[in-house]
Formats: sequence, C-alpha cells, structure tokens
Amino acid sequence: MRRPIVLVPACTCDIGSHPYHAVQLKYVDAVVAGAACAPLILPALGDALELETMLSACDGIMLTGSASNVHPSYYSEDVLDPSLPQDQARDQTTLPLIRAAIRRGIPILAICRGFQEMNVALGGSLHQALHGVDGLMDHRENPDLPLEQQYGPAHTVALTPLGTMASILGPGDIEVNSLHGQGVNQLAEGLAIEARAADGVVEAFSVAGAPGFTLALQWHPEWRLAENPVSMKLFGAFGQACRDYLAARGRGA
Repeated sequence: MRRPIVLVPACTCDIGSHPYHAVQLKYVDAVVAGAACAPLILPALGDALELETMLSACDGIMLTGSASNVHPSYYSEDVLDPSLPQDQARDQTTLPLIRAAIRRGIPILAICRGFQEMNVALGGSLHQALHGVDGLMDHRENPDLPLEQQYGPAHTVALTPLGTMASILGPGDIEVNSLHGQGVNQLAEGLAIEARAADGVVEAFSVAGAPGFTLALQWHPEWRLAENPVSMKLFGAFGQACRDYLAARGRGA
C-alpha cells in the first residue's frame, strides 16, 4: 500500500522582491519522520483553490504554525496590533479546508496557528494578546534567545482524563514549549478540551463527534521531533489515522 498523502497548507511571504508559497522544513520533515506519511504542500490560493480536488487527493491534513495570525475579522473583531503579520490568503485557504475535511472524516493535526485556525473556522474566537489578559501568563517566546531555548520546555499542561490525547499519551501532565501570543477566547461549539495550561488557557482540543481523527495543539511538537517521545506518539497516532483513512478509501468508503 502507498504511503498516505498529507496536505500541508503553505503560508504566503515575500523573499527578496518576489512572493512565495512557503512551508518550514521542520513541518514537512515531521510528516515524514513522525507520521510516516508523504507530505504534499498546498499553495494558499484562497477562493481559487479546487477544494474538492485537493481533498480527494489526500489522506490527512497538517496545519502548521506561522509568524502570521488569523485575521480577526473572521471572529468579528478589529486588528488589535497592526504591526503583527497577517496572511489572508492562508486564511481563505485553510478555514474552508478545515470545515470540508472534518465533514469528510479526513484526519487533521493542527499546530499553533493551525490550532487557532480550527477554532475560528468552527465559530470560535481568539484573544489577540494573551499577555494583556488579567490572570493569564505570557505565552510568548523570547526572540532574543537561541532557537533551542525558544523551543525548549516552557510550562506544563494537564491532559483531560479519558480524552483523545490522554488515550494516546496516558493520563497526567506533560511539558510543552510555548511560542504564541494569541490563544482561545471563546471555544467553538462542538470542540472538546484535551489539555489546559495552569492559567486555564486551552492548549489542545479535538472535535467531538467528528467522523475522523482531529487533534489541535497550541504548542510545537514538530520541534526536534525524534528527541521527544510525547511528540513521536502524537505524530504516530496521526499517521495511523491517515493510514486507516487510506485503507477505508480503498474499500470504497
């Protein structure tokens, strides 16, 4: 049997004088090394994207982190800090992609921006600056530190007993990195909380009742993947879900 194909939606950015569709290597590598699947980069074409064509070609979707934020107009707010980057081409691609993929039962693993995209796509909202909310921690990284420290363990998250993530990892707390300024404000209806930080911020969720595997994480499990047994288990579970979806498609599902 062939390897499952995992769509990895791209961001848009300028490199020199030219616009690009781009995905960081660590995400593509994680699809191969962690999920044992074949990555396929999906350009951020927005409304021009042939959504059904792309979905019919894939067995899973991984939504990556990014320097950009989901545009707050999608949850009826104005931009709080205009200096922060936006990527509406990606928004116009991923938000409908998420809703269509969930309906079809296509497995989804969402990371950081992808986590936030899933909540917004399904009707939720975001805090645009967690560090400005009374009682919440500053979840951002220190950009002056080396990458190894930026992506190092930052705090614990408590897993929801009997949840999807606890079934993969076992019960208890885990150590995660933290590199996000935004986070869940209103959780979308139908989402099940899988993990919280000590300040109550939602750090992981799944889609309750979805026909396929759906797991969204606010942290970055793709960083130094092979050195992190927790991350390997999460990507392994996603990869298995993609293989199961491919096998079911082969039986006419």
